[in-house]
Amino acid sequence: MKTQSFLYISLVVLFFSCKESIIEPLGDTTVDVFEDTNLYFDMAFKSGPSPLQDAILRLDAGRVIVKKVKIPNYTLQTEATVNVSLTSNGDPWDKSGSLFVIPTNTDISLLDFENGNFDLAQLKETYPAVTSFTKDSITYKPNLELLRFMTPFGVGHFTDSERVKDRKPIYIPHWEEKVSWSQDISHLLPVLHDEVYVGVFIDTWTKEGYTISVSLDFDESDFPNHTSRKQEVLPLVNTTKYASGQRLFDAFSKDTIRVDFSINMPFKNAKLHYITTGHGGHGGGDEFVKKENIITLDGTMIKSFIPWRDDCASFRRFNPTSATWPANKIMEDETSTQQIASSDFSRSNWCPGSDVIPEVIPLDNLSAGKHTLTISIPEAQIATDTENNYWMVSAYITYDLE
Repeated sequence: MKTQSFLYISLVVLFFSCKESIIEPLGDTTVDVFEDTNLYFDMAFKSGPSPLQDAILRLDAGRVIVKKVKIPNYTLQTEATVNVSLTSNGDPWDKSGSLFVIPTNTDISLLDFENGNFDLAQLKETYPAVTSFTKDSITYKPNLELLRFMTPFGVGHFTDSERVKDRKPIYIPHWEEKVSWSQDISHLLPVLHDEVYVGVFIDTWTKEGYTISVSLDFDESDFPNHTSRKQEVLPLVNTTKYASGQRLFDAFSKDTIRVDFSINMPFKNAKLHYITTGHGGHGGGDEFVKKENIITLDGTMIKSFIPWRDDCASFRRFNPTSATWPANKIMEDETSTQQIASSDFSRSNWCPGSDVIPEVIPLDNLSAGKHTLTISIPEAQIATDTENNYWMVSAYITYDLE
């Protein structure tokens, strides 16, 4: 009898102890960051960031918008997806764009640069706020890119315009009303929790600009106690011009980027995520000429490749205002008079209307201690008064904590 009672009590204790250890799911969530928000250039915003009624900060004369959002703290395995849709609000050009999150563990950030709390000249004279570092007990970590994208030529706003009616090639049924991109960013979950600042940069110079919507989707596992791996993210480099005190980055034409970083514990299953695009609108610029990117870690080359997209003609339906020319006028040894659009040309890892897929480079396990990452583009061209060459490059490391 005592044995049966003991067994009964043990089962009851086991039941309640197991019940208490079950992790309560938070459920799937969609966080709407921006909804049909107009991003545009206006010198009236030069006085510094100020929150509007929609709690959006407008920086760098309006070409950067930033908003603080609240994100659930997921414990169970969760997949995260970023979704972006965009239309022209009157800007007819293709422009570089970057969706980013400001790391919460940085002492100074983009917001400090814009509101005058920190002078960018204290970081570096020529190209400040490019690499992570610590100086005089102040730590700076660059923005983490959630998505790199390129706007098309005039998508949506000019779809029904008479000026583009005759430019539509017969092989597309109609001009698109908008362009949309989605990417899996589950590996960035360690920086997507609690309250974070999420922002968008588009290199527009018009008062019309673009209309953009951004959402973050979180799909939580349906399996009980399916806990996620404990991971972390280390930002290293971001050359995108987010702040008004920065310049477009043509320094690859002069030197190699070097990032020294120290870690106090080994990184398990480490991966380097590398995003790169070349720019320079003139015919022989870095936008249109193949350039090798070389990445080394601690003196060993871990990646060498030429970032290139040769499928840009497949995005023609998003580019109603793209200029066109007869093939025999712009291509050597070409006799055809068939029209070729600017948006058809191959480019340095992007097309007008495309997103950019990061290169993911396995690093295996990184030992504790000091490390050095270098990024070089040996044949990158310098920017001049008439030729605007620059590279948007960002890199960060993800790794497991256990």
